[in-house]
Amino acid sequence: MPFMTLRFASRNGRAQLVVGSENRLVDLETASNGKFSSEPIDAFRRWKELRAFAATLSDNPGDICDINSLDAPSPWPTQVFGIGLNYRSHAEESGLPIPTTPLTFTKYSSSIAHGNADIPLVGSSIDWEVELVVVIADGGRNIATNKAWDHVAGIAVGQDISDRALQFASQPPQFSLGKSRKNYSPFGPWLIDAADLPQRDALHMTCTLNGEIVQDTSTDDLIFNVSDIIAYLSGIVQLLPGDVIFTGTPGGVGVSRKPSVFLKPGDVLVSTIDGIGTTTNRCVAE
Repeated sequence: MPFMTLRFASRNGRAQLVVGSENRLVDLETASNGKFSSEPIDAFRRWKELRAFAATLSDNPGDICDINSLDAPSPWPTQVFGIGLNYRSHAEESGLPIPTTPLTFTKYSSSIAHGNADIPLVGSSIDWEVELVVVIADGGRNIATNKAWDHVAGIAVGQDISDRALQFASQPPQFSLGKSRKNYSPFGPWLIDAADLPQRDALHMTCTLNGEIVQDTSTDDLIFNVSDIIAYLSGIVQLLPGDVIFTGTPGGVGVSRKPSVFLKPGDVLVSTIDGIGTTTNRCVAE
């Protein structure tokens, strides 16, 4: 992946850079001699400075990265947004009209987990949703669509794991609690700097369940793309450094299959965005 100049991770709550073809971890505070703090949130606030610094570390030795030792790249986001029905194929399989504005819900931050986290299954109606995940850099209000990518730190692959029984327990349904159980918002393993991505609005994304492809799309099929979402959200709330946006899932989720298919202990989800990363989530009994 020669286009990458910055890959960002967090380990034990400390900001890390991932360098070289062997994916070595470099502690940011140590490598910068204290120019940057160990806090991941500080890195998001100073993302442009960090980009320049990271470009100097291509030959810097570090620990070989154990992906399972990482936190989520933004481990303590102030705000976590989800966008529902944001692929035409998913809206159609759900039997619902195409949204005219981004259908937005909250995933509570306590559900955030590292990319390879196990998924504890609560009940028998837990579903998968592979998604492109965006982390905000300096944020702000009323961000123009044509400037939106300038406010993105990086992107990763994630899963919006959904407890369908809880999601639809009331009428009208509310999404937030059903998508916020422990480890139901895994993403990672690291962030890829959005500034250097070719075709960042058209990334190939897949999800397999026990080796079988269940979701397969390109992010240019998003109804509201990353720029649209950031402009919309920032017109209502202030986006903050480290905020996380789950941008939506394509068709192929379990609840829409006939008959419905839900996750069970022992199942393995593998989620990939080409050129960005792969995560593996094993389903376990609660």
